[in-house]
Amino acid sequence: MKVKKVPLRKCIVCQQMFPKKELLRIVRTPQEEIVIDPTGKAAGRGAYVCTSETCRTPDTFASGKWKKVLERALNMSISQEQYEQFRQNWQEMIGK
Repeated sequence: MKVKKVPLRKCIVCQQMFPKKELLRIVRTPQEEIVIDPTGKAAGRGAYVCTSETCRTPDTFASGKWKKVLERALNMSISQEQYEQFRQNWQEMIGK
């Protein structure tokens, strides 16, 4: 019996590898919006983030690390309004 290979992806914040199903996908849509993609199939450039405690602390968001990492991973510049909207959506999604 052949063992199925589990796809791994790297969290853009903590740089650790995880199985793809354990991560949340963040997408830059063709309309230049930043959305959280729970299905993992939305069109656009994607980046993966784990839901570990280190990646979701308010300090990490406040330090600006997230914004820089997102800009690099999604290959776009992010306005403060876009970032705040994403941050709000992210915190609702993970239940904080």
